[in-house]
Amino acid sequence: MSLIMTKKNTKVVSLIAVLIFSINLFADEESSKRVIILQPGNGEEVHQTFEVFFGIEGMTLAPAGTYTTATGHHHLIIDADLPNLSLPIPSSSNYLHFGKGQDRAQLTLSPGKHTLQLILGDGNHIPHKQPLISKTIEIIVRP
Repeated sequence: MSLIMTKKNTKVVSLIAVLIFSINLFADEESSKRVIILQPGNGEEVHQTFEVFFGIEGMTLAPAGTYTTATGHHHLIIDADLPNLSLPIPSSSNYLHFGKGQDRAQLTLSPGKHTLQLILGDGNHIPHKQPLISKTIEIIVRP
């Protein structure tokens, strides 16, 4: 059995190639988006008052209330689990909002081990459909 390339076959092959390329392009776009805690590093010892630096790739920081595509603002989770991803991120001492588009914060924590994690919220403080969540890091606050 031989494959005969007809105009119809060529169109189907071309359509499949475009579809595969588009899927790969979309996957690359999504995988290039992330938030990260730049500093302190995982396992690092810090003073009770210290600075946390936030990183973002593939999106743009914008203040809360901004509804432009591919924008958001940071929320820092301290010693808590991820919130419900379909609701606005809570605001408490465990869920800090940086609604002015800040890329860093000064924290004061009690001595001991603590966990930190970033999540990006949209203009309404709701995580995006493809949530951008950093790895959880653990820090040790010195007395």
